[in-house]
Amino acid sequence: MPIRRERTLRVIKGAKSGGPAQRRVVTRRLPAPAGGIEEVLGRLDREPVQDPTEVADLTVVGDPAEVEDLPDPDADGAIADGATADGPDGAGEPARDADAPAGSGRRRALAGLLVVLLAAALAGAGVYGHRWYTARATEQARQAALAAARQASVNFVSVSAASVDRDLQRITAGATGDFKEEFTRGQAQVRTAVVENKVDSQGTVLRAGLVSGDRRRAVALVAVDATVRNVKAPDGRPSHYRIQLDLVRDRDSGAWLVAKLQFVG
Repeated sequence: MPIRRERTLRVIKGAKSGGPAQRRVVTRRLPAPAGGIEEVLGRLDREPVQDPTEVADLTVVGDPAEVEDLPDPDADGAIADGATADGPDGAGEPARDADAPAGSGRRRALAGLLVVLLAAALAGAGVYGHRWYTARATEQARQAALAAARQASVNFVSVSAASVDRDLQRITAGATGDFKEEFTRGQAQVRTAVVENKVDSQGTVLRAGLVSGDRRRAVALVAVDATVRNVKAPDGRPSHYRIQLDLVRDRDSGAWLVAKLQFVG
């Protein structure tokens, strides 16, 4: 049995201020090695020397005998980037980075959001464009209907014996529906009266406005002044008319035609 040895350590503490230095001897028992020095050195000499490159930085919990062998990353058949790992049924699936699904999912979500925003923007632009086009087309149609009403009113009150056939033809060309039929039936009588009375009437528009109108139909009121000369009034006399015109747009030519004309007020 190894012999326990006692060693004595002497600790000298500095003197306190104002007093002489004091020396105190403290005896401590040092633990003896598990065996003799010769025995420890011998045991170390008998253990095999381990290659430092083969030491893995792993901590094994449990019985080492129950730990399965880990695959060598450098050995044949090891799982590498782009390789496949066998699943439960033996089917291989491409090895994936742990962050790949989350990153690809975010990219798909962002792409989907951009598609939705783009579709919404295009839909909004389409609706706005359609409304703008409809409003612009309607306004243009209303202005064209009002211009046609002004011209038809002037044509109707501007008739001369010297150009009666041309004047009546101009009125007929701008008419449609019931108004055209009625005027055509009485056109011969009107011509005779204009020629016999040597009528010369010239009109001008004072005011004109739409009562209602869209791209197909419109109702207009036109105020017209005219100077009428005939055999009874060779110097002419002024006349004032208020005319209501119902107009429709011809589908083929797009021209506005008078479907109904009547004096009002």
